Amino acid sequence: MTNADLPASDGDDDLFFLEEPEDAASPAETGNRWKMLIVDDEPEVHSITKLVLSDFAYKGRPAQILSAHSAAEARAILARESDIAMILLDVVMETEDAGLTLVHHIREELKNRHVRIILRTGQPGQAPERAVILDYDINDYKAKTQLTAQQLFTTTVAALRSYEDIMAIEANRRGLEKIIEASSSLFRARSMKLFAAGVLTQLSGLLGVGPDAILCVQRRPILGGQSGGQSGGQSDGLYVLAGSGRFEALINESATEHVDPGVMGAVVACLESRDHHYAADHCTLYIRTPNNRENVVYLRSDRPLSDLDRALIEVFCGKISVGFDNLHLYEQLHRAQQGTLAVLADLAENRPAPAEDTATGNGASDGGASDGDSRVARTLRIATVAERVARQLHAERRFPTEIDESFLAIIGLAAVLHDVGNAAVDPAILGKTGPLTAAERAAMQRHTVAGGALLDRASRLTDGHTHLHLGAEVARRHHENWDGTGYPDGLAGPAIPVGGRIVAVADAYDAMTRERPYRAALEHEGAVAEIRRQSGTRFDPVVVEAFLAVASELPAG
Repeated sequence: MTNADLPASDGDDDLFFLEEPEDAASPAETGNRWKMLIVDDEPEVHSITKLVLSDFAYKGRPAQILSAHSAAEARAILARESDIAMILLDVVMETEDAGLTLVHHIREELKNRHVRIILRTGQPGQAPERAVILDYDINDYKAKTQLTAQQLFTTTVAALRSYEDIMAIEANRRGLEKIIEASSSLFRARSMKLFAAGVLTQLSGLLGVGPDAILCVQRRPILGGQSGGQSGGQSDGLYVLAGSGRFEALINESATEHVDPGVMGAVVACLESRDHHYAADHCTLYIRTPNNRENVVYLRSDRPLSDLDRALIEVFCGKISVGFDNLHLYEQLHRAQQGTLAVLADLAENRPAPAEDTATGNGASDGGASDGDSRVARTLRIATVAERVARQLHAERRFPTEIDESFLAIIGLAAVLHDVGNAAVDPAILGKTGPLTAAERAAMQRHTVAGGALLDRASRLTDGHTHLHLGAEVARRHHENWDGTGYPDGLAGPAIPVGGRIVAVADAYDAMTRERPYRAALEHEGAVAEIRRQSGTRFDPVVVEAFLAVASELPAG
């Protein structure tokens, strides 16, 4: 097609089209361009179309025009360019139906339903309009003689407006899918720390921004004083619950003391207004739970968030707000259950521990603590050590079939119950301060069998694998030795269940670091050295390795 082929236009039709709309921004002020593909075997068509669209802009975005002179060339471009908004497509090129075949390729093989396809032909009789509209997924049909500059402008704007609406719907659909996937994933979390970290990760993915400057701030401490050196008793304090990028090292720290003033100002303003705030390079999100717990997420972004971004954020925040309450209640219930079990385990012992302790070569390590030490605190301390060692093993991908999220959730409770079998031992033996006779020692060792049997019976009242099932295993096996010299069954090596191996180390560490009537408590370093020395004989070397990795974090007697 040549210039002579274009129909005469009325008045200033061409001049009108070439004028830039008053509200259009210059290319320097625009973001990405509208990608348009011209597919035609006539070079003049490409030249004229580019000339007519040279100053085109819609919503401040200019056009980026790509050219293909055959259907084969167009296929190559479409394979590498996934964000083409509009195609001006000729029908007859290398074959009489090359254009129509390309439409089928785009819609059926590439599964691209978004791009707007405008079929234009110089030979309408070879591709009748009604048949093409019915049989092919195209969006407009034009004879080349119809496309004056003004009509091309109108057709292009209509196509881009349709493409924009379709992409907004698609982005909204993908965003809602992500929210549904994120919610189901987040609600499987068993700890507030993991849940909060997941919130940050999901928000980052939802908005397509990098994780380097995302900070989650919690108005009231949820961790109940276990937040790494904080007392946790200040209800109006701000502290970092989860963070990434430059904020990652601040987790569990006071936000007021450690977060830079600019970020803190945005967080405080969000809390005071109790509403989301959006700025050019960041946003602060206010999440209020049904139980009136207040959370703020500070999210750094390298671009202003769109209306769709904001709508998705609000849906996401509303959907996960209940998760904070659920996790708080779950953790409180877990602690209450842990405390109750610790008290029951303490009652089972009846009186202080015997004078002998196998952890240091003197007999049993199964009784209560000294008069100056709380037996309940001692039991909870063993649970803490067992949990941290188990998490380290999980992080190192050790025993992947045994140690999963379910195991991590119940190993602490199972460890609490490790000595419950002492209820079946004569209190006189448990409280004896002198050496045990052979008969007394045999009676004392039967606490493993009694505890395992007791918890096994209790576990049959529950469905699934609970702390009672694992507790039965731990109670019976925590005195088995890696080299086979332990009791009650003389198991050795991998035959000893992993839970029993973990609690064996935790129990021994606790026993070594507590004061006894017949010896002083070992210092932390001495107990760690002793456990290292017994690696491969009494203890599983892999478990000892994990213990040593977390030893600096462990509570001593």
